Amino acid sequence: MNYRIIFRMIGKLLLVEAALLILPLIVSFIYEDNLYWSYLIPMGCLLVIGLILGNLKLKHKDFFAKEGLVIVGLSWIVLSLFGCLPFIISESIPNFVDAYFETISGFTTTGATIIKEGYIEALPQSILFWRSFTHWIGGMGILVFVLAILPRSEGSNIHILRAESPGPTVGKIVSKIKISARILYGIYIVLTFIQIIFLLCGDMPLFDSIVHTFATAGTGGFGIKNDSIASYSDYCQIVIGIFMILFGINFNCFYLLLIGNFKRLFKSEEFAWYLGIIFVAIIFISIDLKFDTTSIVNGDSTGTIVKKAFVHVASIITTTGFTITNIDAWPLFSKFILILLMFVGACAGSTGGGIKVSRVAILAKNAKRAVKKLLHPRSVSNIRFEGEIVEERVVSETLNYFIVIMLLFVVGNIILALDPIVTSLETATSAVASCLNNIGPGYGSISVTFEGLTSISKITLIILMLIGRLEIFPILILFSPKTWKKN
Repeated sequence: MNYRIIFRMIGKLLLVEAALLILPLIVSFIYEDNLYWSYLIPMGCLLVIGLILGNLKLKHKDFFAKEGLVIVGLSWIVLSLFGCLPFIISESIPNFVDAYFETISGFTTTGATIIKEGYIEALPQSILFWRSFTHWIGGMGILVFVLAILPRSEGSNIHILRAESPGPTVGKIVSKIKISARILYGIYIVLTFIQIIFLLCGDMPLFDSIVHTFATAGTGGFGIKNDSIASYSDYCQIVIGIFMILFGINFNCFYLLLIGNFKRLFKSEEFAWYLGIIFVAIIFISIDLKFDTTSIVNGDSTGTIVKKAFVHVASIITTTGFTITNIDAWPLFSKFILILLMFVGACAGSTGGGIKVSRVAILAKNAKRAVKKLLHPRSVSNIRFEGEIVEERVVSETLNYFIVIMLLFVVGNIILALDPIVTSLETATSAVASCLNNIGPGYGSISVTFEGLTSISKITLIILMLIGRLEIFPILILFSPKTWKKN
């Protein structure tokens, strides 16, 4: 284990976080909320520790997959540890576990909150800004950002990119990792600015436009209103819905669009599966809401019902978590579809969470192949995805990933079942599914806030949020004794 390069990389990351805290500090000056020290103290700590670790001398610069996984896992834990300090120092969230939960939820783009119902609008603007900005930082992955600006060995960087990027396989967009990272962040920044402009055109205030775009781009879902985005116009809700879907697309598709490779873009199987699942879910939920007389949307026009179905399907499948109505009051069939969408998630290589559409497609094709094998035992067939044969290694890894996710889902439910506030299976399963897949909202007693849960439940969900965002292994490897043995 190359400890020096691990600590040096974390040091560089801490310096980047110190620089990022300048933005909420500026917001604090603009709105004169007198919370300057809430950002200056963490910045000072980050600079001191970051400079010490970032200047460690290296015996050798190369590192391998194990180091890459450890760097990613530790970085997100340490990043959130310092990121929660503004909440604690400002006394917006004085309890450490609660502040850490909120910060992890932000950086992992989950969007689950412990802020008491009805209190969000009472928070200072700079805190609301930092809270949503954590989504934007965590959406693309801060280590991808570090790769874009810091020179490192090309052969080593791919281990970090693979560990932090979601999906069954991760490769370079172009031959150099540094250029690939810059392209990804370039697309991310451009889409962010475009959404801000569209929201401003809908008369949404500038501050609201920025923070909601941060939450949409990172597919996180932290809002600044007690009713999420319900109080904004239909235009703004639809714009946010469209951009949630856009940020849930594999960013390689945007690169294909940029270079004019439309043929390959429209042949993308994952893209077709993604849009198909969204379309079918909207149709089923719209029909269910239209003909269910006990639903909260009973009496709404067909157009309003379709809009609500569209926004919530986009919100859940991209794991964003914005809401425009109380989905806890929806009929059981619609809620069940949303639970399924929580596990499906967005595309690989996007800012969304969940199992990922590509994995779902591979699992479905593998199930079809298994049935065919039963009918024709001597037949030999390969799984094809995106026009290529999927390696058996990838199929095996996809199955293993699904099995581990299901095991974690079961363990999480067992722990939450011991919590006094969790009085129904629906509450437990939605809480675990929501955090494990980085969604945000749940059903029952945690449909608005996770505040009432015990510290043990919150710590469990914190671990699940990290595992979900980092695709299991960067976090699990930290708990393996073999990881820390010297080579």
